[in-house]
Amino acid sequence: MKNPFKGVNDTGEENSNENIEEIKTEEENTEDNKAVEEAAEKPEDESNSEINKLQEKYDLLNNQYIRLAADFENYRKRHEQERESLLKYGAENTLKKMIEVLDNFERGLKAIEIVEDCDKVKECYNLAYKNFTDVLSKAGLETIKAEGEIFDPNYHEAVMQTPTSEKEENTIIAELQKGYKLGDKVLRPALVNVATAEE
Repeated sequence: MKNPFKGVNDTGEENSNENIEEIKTEEENTEDNKAVEEAAEKPEDESNSEINKLQEKYDLLNNQYIRLAADFENYRKRHEQERESLLKYGAENTLKKMIEVLDNFERGLKAIEIVEDCDKVKECYNLAYKNFTDVLSKAGLETIKAEGEIFDPNYHEAVMQTPTSEKEENTIIAELQKGYKLGDKVLRPALVNVATAEE
């Protein structure tokens, strides 16, 4: 008599080979399906991995390019500013030294004005002075206007103040030493005497 439990007879033996083969076939089918799914997923995973690597490489190169372009633009602007500054103020140190020479010319001119026999010397001196001032002017040196102007601390240095009613307050009465500038840059302010209100 057969046991009511499926797959086992009354002697306790397993069911026929047919049932065992069916069970094996189902297990093999399950393993085959898993293998097929893994095979189908594997190329997609590898493909995604390659895309991610390429994207990372692209992002890295793109960031390097952007930084390099920004660095080059900054360098170009800085170089242009330095070039403009050099063209505008390159002669600054030379002109500062030549101002002293100019002062000596002016002192000499005043000294020889009292000598009556030296017309020739005066003429030569005037010619040399004019030539020298022309050279400085061409180099960009400008005289700062002072006498009769309103005092401007950017261009003038007040070393004296004189109370007077003849001039408006803060008007420059006299220039004690000439001032010079190169473009917008003051090389030396003019030393001046400034009018103040009488008490």
